[in-house]
Amino acid sequence: MRSDPDTGRSVTGHGAAVEQLLAARGRHLMQAAIALTGSRPDGEDLLQAALERLLRNYRRVGSDAEGYLRRTLYNLAADGWRRRGVARRWQPVVAAPERRADGTDAVDIRDALVRLLAQLPPRQRAVVVLRYWEQRSEAETAAILGCSPGSVKSAASRGMSRLRELVGDRPPKLPVPPRSV
Repeated sequence: MRSDPDTGRSVTGHGAAVEQLLAARGRHLMQAAIALTGSRPDGEDLLQAALERLLRNYRRVGSDAEGYLRRTLYNLAADGWRRRGVARRWQPVVAAPERRADGTDAVDIRDALVRLLAQLPPRQRAVVVLRYWEQRSEAETAAILGCSPGSVKSAASRGMSRLRELVGDRPPKLPVPPRSV
């Protein structure tokens, strides 16, 4: 057993394994949490709650700590959506202006995408985030969400169709990559 340099508390074997997981995959997990919640502070809270559950149940989890953590993220996010209610007021989508030198166009597009995702029902949002944001296969998505691959296909199709409806005639302008000379 060793001690954490920040807190001085001892870190158990599974705590060290979780630290390694976060060092390797923490950025991706945080991006998924932000996409599920719509904001960085809420994403941080969601990831923290999922990590607490992982640490409490680590002995039962076995070797797939990341899979357990991702399932917990999506389930906690869905619980939050149910508590708040699925109905959300419509938020305008901000179209990114032409490519800017400072790179903020990518931030505008990400913001627009998160706003659109927030308008999807919980299952569709989770499937769209897993399939298209995290580029998971149908089988992986089904395993994470605990449903059949057919349910994943259906939810992905409905979610993408709904996103197209929401965007309508105002698709966000994607940044044009710089041309190489």
